[in-house]
Amino acid sequence: MSRNDYMFPTSKKEVEALGWDYIDVILFSGDAFIDHPSFGTAVIARWLQKHGYRVAVVPQPNWRDDLRDFRKLGAPRLFFGVNAGAMDSMVNHYTAGKRLRHDDAYTPDGKAGQRPDYAVTVYTKILKRLFPEIPVVIGGIEASLRRFTHYDYWQDKLFPSILVSSGADWLIYGMGERPILALAKAIEARWNPHRMRSIPQLAFLMTGTPKGKDLLLLHSYEECLADKKAFATNFHQIETHANMLHPATLIEPVGDGYVQVNPPYPPATQEEMDSFWDMPFTKLPHPRYKGKRIPAYDMIKFSVNTHRGCFGGCNFCTIAAHQGKFIQSRSEESILKEVSDLNKLPDFAGNISDLGAPTANMYGMKGKNPSLCAVCRRKSCLFPAPCANLDRDHSRLLALYHRVDQVKGIRHSYIGSGIRYDLFLSEKGYVDESSKPYLRELILDHTSGRLKVAPEHTEDKVLQYIAKPSFNLFVRLRTEFDRITREAGRKTGIVPYFISSHPGCTMHDMENLARHPALRGLYMDQVQDFTPTPMTTSSVMFYTGMDPRTLKPVFVERDPERKKLQKSFFFRRK
Repeated sequence: MSRNDYMFPTSKKEVEALGWDYIDVILFSGDAFIDHPSFGTAVIARWLQKHGYRVAVVPQPNWRDDLRDFRKLGAPRLFFGVNAGAMDSMVNHYTAGKRLRHDDAYTPDGKAGQRPDYAVTVYTKILKRLFPEIPVVIGGIEASLRRFTHYDYWQDKLFPSILVSSGADWLIYGMGERPILALAKAIEARWNPHRMRSIPQLAFLMTGTPKGKDLLLLHSYEECLADKKAFATNFHQIETHANMLHPATLIEPVGDGYVQVNPPYPPATQEEMDSFWDMPFTKLPHPRYKGKRIPAYDMIKFSVNTHRGCFGGCNFCTIAAHQGKFIQSRSEESILKEVSDLNKLPDFAGNISDLGAPTANMYGMKGKNPSLCAVCRRKSCLFPAPCANLDRDHSRLLALYHRVDQVKGIRHSYIGSGIRYDLFLSEKGYVDESSKPYLRELILDHTSGRLKVAPEHTEDKVLQYIAKPSFNLFVRLRTEFDRITREAGRKTGIVPYFISSHPGCTMHDMENLARHPALRGLYMDQVQDFTPTPMTTSSVMFYTGMDPRTLKPVFVERDPERKKLQKSFFFRRK
């Protein structure tokens, strides 16, 4: 194997083939290693490499044997990095009914059981036991969304910050390029601990009493255990500051100390976003997986990400808590270069599977008056009604679609990510002059088979708890969809996604959903039983039985059999 066959060694033999006599950073991940910008391990590895660091990766280490996978590369010069993979390991392992899944899309050949429950904690404890003097930095979805006291659905109890349970030295939350580089430079320069604790987007565990300015003191972990109202109040504060442009430093006491979570870096500029993608990703799985299929890779290998962030503010969603509310977009030139480079990939036939992001049609969107955004404390720019300061113009996105489709070798560019139809539709009609052309082009030129949208429910009472617009807006969307496809002579379908057993949803509400006349004639098999995941408003409602925004009681269906019955109403309509 030549040195150019891989950029990041995963074994001692590969390290020796590169001629390295030391490694700066060793990353441990619960996923197979795929050198693609859709996977956080690859992004962090490339970013550190870009700045001169030698990085090795240990994907899916065996934690059940003599721990040779944790020992094989020795100790890094700077630190170990640990993540559970692209998903929280518990969400990856278990269904909403707490049944063990039989496959894992992020593992070669979809094989289950290749990462432990609570992977970040398990990996970190092993590394601290084997190499106690080497710092461990945790990050990714699992660490990011468990940075404070959180409800764990699978054990049905509150856990303290993952910093407490894992013993990690540092936690980086959110999108980690800037804090991981700052931390690497600080460790290399041997900054003193006090100075290192000033790095943005960093969380850490301290003993004693917090000191400093602009600190927001939350209820302690112990207070949250004793009083669900304290936990709900904490979460409301955490969520509010997670959606502010200039949040406070958050302090959550635990035991004889406290967890400190520093404010994040400002939203990335367009130039910074371009730099995160302007790296030599091979967009291929590591050669160690030759001959094996990784299902998650098949889904994204011909996709292109246009931006980060989401200002939709759905109560069950974690995107804003991890990526932020403010949209951070790449330049058209950066996107077009990546699109053109797809032609170099094996088996690429000219079809982009997804030109999008968490919400595909938020590309380039922001407030008309930035000074109002700077002081805004709203969680969502769309709920309960679209913000008057929000610029919902789709012209820039339409122009991008046109330029992408003109790239040599591109036959189709599909939008596989979700869209928010309340960005271009109101119950009265289209929002602006760009709205109708956008919807028409989306349906006729960028939809593969069926247009997938997520009204989530038909009952407005339930939608208030989900933080989505009235179902009347979906009815309007279907009217426009039917008209556009009829006039074009197309047989494209529309598939609505729904959720059952969300807090606030009763059996009667699901019965009304199943009988709703606006759903007649639609392809209907997309319903998800609500799964409480760390750091969402919906999960706090599920655990506490109250709305953290108002502290008023909320009905919660917790009985497993009645949860199944709620979901069954959806299928009974057939």
